[in-house]
Amino acid sequence: MFGLMEALFPVFFIAIFTIVIGTFIVTAVRGIGQWSKNNASPRLMVDAAVVTKRTASSSHRSQHGHRHYHTYYYATFEVESGDRMELSVTGEEYGMLVEGDRGKLTFQGTRYLGFERQI
Repeated sequence: MFGLMEALFPVFFIAIFTIVIGTFIVTAVRGIGQWSKNNASPRLMVDAAVVTKRTASSSHRSQHGHRHYHTYYYATFEVESGDRMELSVTGEEYGMLVEGDRGKLTFQGTRYLGFERQI
């Protein structure tokens, strides 16, 4: 029984290692691809309304046992055509946006560049 487990251990180790490294590479390639696509996209300024806002939180423990928390902020905008887009925004921008606000949304691909509220 132990002989079989000892024989299979290297196979499982290599499989897990390959999956972890593969996931890291795929994530990096997707991120670079999205960054490149955003850079190639035109900067647009359109009339839009803030439809909703949301946050997502994550945490991880460092080597020293400290827990680190991070909050991601998102806002959903509706443009004149009725299409909606959710964009990642900074915490400061998130705090300044109010659902129902109307104004000029500036973005480049999936990259939020700003929102000028119309009074």
